[in-house]
Amino acid sequence: MTARDFELACPPPFRHRTVQLAHGGGGRLSRELVEQIFIPAFGGAALSARHDSAVVEVPRGRIALTTDGYVVRPLFFPGGDIGKLAVCGTINDLAMTGAAPRWLAVAFVLEEGLPMEDLHRVVASMRDAARASGMEIVTGDTKVVDRGKGDGMFITTTGVGVVPEGITIEPRAVRPGDVVFVSGDLGRHGIAVLSTREGLTITGALESDCAPLDGLVAALLSAGVVPHCLRDPTRGGLASALNEIALDAGVDIDIDERAVPVNETVAGACELFGLDPLYVACEGRLVAFVPEEHAAAAIEVMRAHPAAPEPARIGTVRDNAAPGRAGRVTLRSRLGMNRWLDIPAGEQLPRIC
Repeated sequence: MTARDFELACPPPFRHRTVQLAHGGGGRLSRELVEQIFIPAFGGAALSARHDSAVVEVPRGRIALTTDGYVVRPLFFPGGDIGKLAVCGTINDLAMTGAAPRWLAVAFVLEEGLPMEDLHRVVASMRDAARASGMEIVTGDTKVVDRGKGDGMFITTTGVGVVPEGITIEPRAVRPGDVVFVSGDLGRHGIAVLSTREGLTITGALESDCAPLDGLVAALLSAGVVPHCLRDPTRGGLASALNEIALDAGVDIDIDERAVPVNETVAGACELFGLDPLYVACEGRLVAFVPEEHAAAAIEVMRAHPAAPEPARIGTVRDNAAPGRAGRVTLRSRLGMNRWLDIPAGEQLPRIC
């Protein structure tokens, strides 16, 4: 479909006539927004890959390119702030394609009345996070909006990374027989932000897992482990990440809930708030789809790396049980029962990234 076709076509039958908060939640409505609005309008093979970053050809190789906006509330939370989150989130989106992060552009939307001390803290945090991964912040922009119109600060980043020769990591590469790993316990970021936002004291020290993952991915590649796909489970958590890949690869994924690492404090907070930790966002964890022959090496590398504090083998990929239907995710519960792990329809925790 060309841009001209998009202009002339009748609007699709939208589920909602206006944008909802849930459209930004990484679940079913986010996917519908991409499929009904953005892909038909913009098209292109890179966008249609539906990966965390677009990999494009350049004269001397390939680069990965990603753009993301950050609207987290509050600006500061245990384990990070909006600046660290923006840089690490961009680095991680690049790393999910195997790319080494190189350059970063940043745009700030600042609200009139924002304390200069807060801006200084955020900028310093961004500088430190970028330096730690060898990424250079090379350009940017600043806009200021009226008091009460910007919620303090919004940040948009664009990152560029270099993809190693011969490396293709994308959802469409996932195959039946692949082993599914997570690099650590789930849900820390979402619960850390929620507890700070609501002014709640949770028993047990809990910080966001916000951290760069490029070093972990580089370690896997250096050991000869080339994952078929990588995904950082941010908005919508592990459940959304797995469902997106099942749909894009046309496969079924089986997960054992007993193998999924969840911190006791996170589990308790989720029970208190009525949340499912499988749907709560992480900002320093990855999901890896690895060929069975590389599974032993993959877990060994992750166990030795500080960015993978609690790696675990949580499931496997199999052929679509009903050819013609969309791929789906099945969860074997702690009680031994199987259930369909659906993609979330709405938003459990808005404004967490």
